[in-house]
Amino acid sequence: MVPMHPQACPGDPDRLRWIIPAGTLSVTGALAAVPAPLAVLLADGTLAEVVAEPAAVVTRLGRGRSWSAEGPRVRTALHGALDEPTGWIAAHGPQGQGPGPDALLYAMAQQLLDGAAGQFARSHGGAIELLHVRDGVVTVRLGGACHGCLGAGRTLHQRLELQLRRRCPGVRAVVADNGRHHTGPGSLGA
Repeated sequence: MVPMHPQACPGDPDRLRWIIPAGTLSVTGALAAVPAPLAVLLADGTLAEVVAEPAAVVTRLGRGRSWSAEGPRVRTALHGALDEPTGWIAAHGPQGQGPGPDALLYAMAQQLLDGAAGQFARSHGGAIELLHVRDGVVTVRLGGACHGCLGAGRTLHQRLELQLRRRCPGVRAVVADNGRHHTGPGSLGA
């Protein structure tokens, strides 16, 4: 369990700075996504904001909430979230892509392709490269054994799209761009 302790933010009673060891998180600033324990508190309005600092996590309570009532729940969620360092996603995307849902989708898709989904493709001699995300549509390029493979659509759907949908409900489609036009979820065009 990552050690931490709360510190008041003078002049802002709704904020608490949770001091953690420097380097615990690899991201700083506004966050596009946090691990599930904290995401639940953001979704239900307990927390209005979570920001990462080099040696702290700053939380702001939602409207009408109090630290005396919510503090223990926030502490427990934060402990759980700190045990999932890969779930902390910065609110800025690659190549200057600003904050927002597409930046989150890009970060999550890249995380999956760097991890299990990409490893599955690589284990079969293939490759899946993330090209871009626009308006909830994740576009990838299939390479190696994946290019032209009849099972590539299933891999994209089961290994990438379903995992993205669990983490980011705003996903409209995952498509492969191999030089053709694509129109719907799971379209491959290979």
